[in-house]
Amino acid sequence: MTVAPSPLAIPSGSDCTDAFRAAYENRYTWEPGFGGYKGSCSWEQDDRLVRGSFEVGADLKAKVEGITDEEVNKALASQLWEVAIHRVRRSFEQTHGANTFTAGDTDAVGTEVVVGGKNSGDRYRIKDSVVTMVHRHIHGTVVTIYTESTTDTGSGYLSRSYSSQYSDPATAESKGGKSLFTDTFVPLTESGPWVLSERVVETEAHGEAPASRQVFRFEDLEPLA
Repeated sequence: MTVAPSPLAIPSGSDCTDAFRAAYENRYTWEPGFGGYKGSCSWEQDDRLVRGSFEVGADLKAKVEGITDEEVNKALASQLWEVAIHRVRRSFEQTHGANTFTAGDTDAVGTEVVVGGKNSGDRYRIKDSVVTMVHRHIHGTVVTIYTESTTDTGSGYLSRSYSSQYSDPATAESKGGKSLFTDTFVPLTESGPWVLSERVVETEAHGEAPASRQVFRFEDLEPLA
């Protein structure tokens, strides 16, 4: 996929739909007809290591086996499902057809994209056809994500290192500690699709909750027959 880079600076107050569309369409998504895949998986925290196996079906549902700890089982399945739903290809019109996009200021992170219409109140930043910041209202909570680096698949980009922070939309008070993610993606076969092989999640201490570091690994990957 060849996408023209975003302009260095989009005039504040102007319509930036085309620039935001370019960044949206530059995200890596799976080709239609995804058939699912399987492999071994593990979860590591401090001196604890748990191993099992997993399968992600063509319906994107993740199933983890061989791990009796319910929380760890759910955490592994959650990572797989979360990655899979973001690989589903939906057109710009399907996702954002009821929104408008106006340029705000431009800083080191990128040009601010102020959303109007259906998702009014949401904001993004874009730079070089990459969405570098997401600020969205989801189920009464605001999530803010900053992308620091990306993986180029040759068919679009995947976020490699990024931070995520949840907050109260009314007070802007943090809900939990900020999490830092480092994702490693690999092609399942020579022609893809690209899937997650490792995710490191480092969460800062917040209130009573101590800082933590979790490592999720997905190995011995192969397509479902």
